[in-house]
Amino acid sequence: MLTKTKIYLSSPHMGGNEQSFVKEAFDTNWIAPLGPNVNGFENDIQSYLNSNKHVAALSSGTAAIHLALQLLGVTKGDDVLCQSFTFSASANPIMYLGANPIFIDSETDTWNISPELLEIAIKEGIEKGKKPKAIVAVHLYGMPYKVKEIQTISNTYGIPVVEDSAEAFGSYYKEKPCGTLANLGILSFNGNKIITTSGGGALIAPDEETKQKAVFLATQARDNAPHYEHTKVGYNYRMSNILAGIGRGQMQVLDKHVALRRHNYSFYKKELSKYSQISFLEEPEGFFSNRWLTCIKTDSYETREAIRHALLEEDIESRPLWKPMHIQPVFKQNTNYTNGVSEDLFDKGLCLPSGSNLTEIDLNRITNIIAKTLI
Repeated sequence: MLTKTKIYLSSPHMGGNEQSFVKEAFDTNWIAPLGPNVNGFENDIQSYLNSNKHVAALSSGTAAIHLALQLLGVTKGDDVLCQSFTFSASANPIMYLGANPIFIDSETDTWNISPELLEIAIKEGIEKGKKPKAIVAVHLYGMPYKVKEIQTISNTYGIPVVEDSAEAFGSYYKEKPCGTLANLGILSFNGNKIITTSGGGALIAPDEETKQKAVFLATQARDNAPHYEHTKVGYNYRMSNILAGIGRGQMQVLDKHVALRRHNYSFYKKELSKYSQISFLEEPEGFFSNRWLTCIKTDSYETREAIRHALLEEDIESRPLWKPMHIQPVFKQNTNYTNGVSEDLFDKGLCLPSGSNLTEIDLNRITNIIAKTLI
């Protein structure tokens, strides 16, 4: 019996040279979480970002957020303002530090953190005598947040921003690469990201001193001594030389992967815009999205679910948009500033298969199933 090939939401896509870097690591016995591939990967990222930023390769994007917040001085009891419409990894590190995430809803132009609600939250915090310590803003699904507005608020109130670019490597805001637009930036190289190291991430620091502070904390905060001496609590957050080798190969195809993901978006938009039940998130002027995932917004929860189930029956993976943090059970007690935007997107939005390894046959198969659902 013939079975149709499964289509994943966003599967890893190797470029071809990854194995040569990994083989070199094995041949030279550089297996530990340090070595030439780690240094090379950091340099490759720094070169791609084309800025004066410095990069520390880490075990995950979550680890990068954790270290970023710690470097900004976030401690127990502090308030941290966090985009609500995001993956939980944007918020969990706030809890690691014993701080309080305060969730901010989205605006409709980019689906990212609302500048209006953000400023309201800051003013109310200051009025209560508790100025927030940091802001976590996310470039969701590769679409940059409103950088100018958020940075103006950051500068006005003196509150630093952690730029969560986990989904936005290869995206740009006014020709400047995402990850370089705030006090500290982070990247993710998880298996489903636009390029992958299997598991991994990076912290983007403003200078070498800040990078070295991050590396120190990421390598168990071992002091300079002939024995193991520790005056601070550290973490096992450094990327291995093996995984960094995969990353070096992936960096060679990053721009190609961005182009392929953007092609997916264009294909979906061309084939599905004719249906009144579906709309797409457009790029505002000056915004360039890597289109990590192509997302649609339907006219109702019922339509969204009909499409999702129709795809699932054909072994095609899709996924509802992120469930906002302010309605997640784990954060139900946390303060939030909402306007209904993210809950509406969660109810009606769907992520379509978006891997850079999708074929035209795959894309036609997907759109044909969706079209039949809508007729």
